[in-house]
Amino acid sequence: MAADMGGSYGSTLRYKSLERIKPVGKHSIIGASGEISDFQEIMRYLDDQVLNDNMWDDGNSLGPKEIHSYLTRVMYNRRNKFDPLWNTLILGGVKKGQKFLGMVTMIGVNFEENHIATGFGNHMAQPLLRAEWHENLTFEEGVTLLEKCMRVLLYRDRSAVNKFQVLLLFPINLMRLMCYGMRLLGK
Repeated sequence: MAADMGGSYGSTLRYKSLERIKPVGKHSIIGASGEISDFQEIMRYLDDQVLNDNMWDDGNSLGPKEIHSYLTRVMYNRRNKFDPLWNTLILGGVKKGQKFLGMVTMIGVNFEENHIATGFGNHMAQPLLRAEWHENLTFEEGVTLLEKCMRVLLYRDRSAVNKFQVLLLFPINLMRLMCYGMRLLGK
């Protein structure tokens, strides 16, 4: 999962080191586009859920499918109260060898797919993902594909920054966070 680290206040780039991707529990990662304050509220909800799950100490932990279902209910409930959380969320994870990647919109619409993009990435990066993604993608090929998508988005979006956050989740529940700047071609 990859995201740039820019945060805008209107059309002004206000923050250049904003984390949009975070780990959730032992098996999942979440990425968000939209309002940062609403994402912080969602993270408080998720932290409470993970803490509650850990207090049971029963050897079981929340997996990505359970968290995705919970987020769907939260977003749909807030929509019905006419106070939506203005985010599109992507949740990925691996539990017991089962890979999961799902998306939840601000009105509670959800789906699962092999590759997902939000916002401008849905228009610019999704065609690249459809063309180059395959089931047997190696780790290096996957990271290269993410970098290619982020480069296209950087060149096409005036409000993007060249600092990216990539969070990788491995089948044995190891996460690796990489933050780096992308060198622009011709500079």
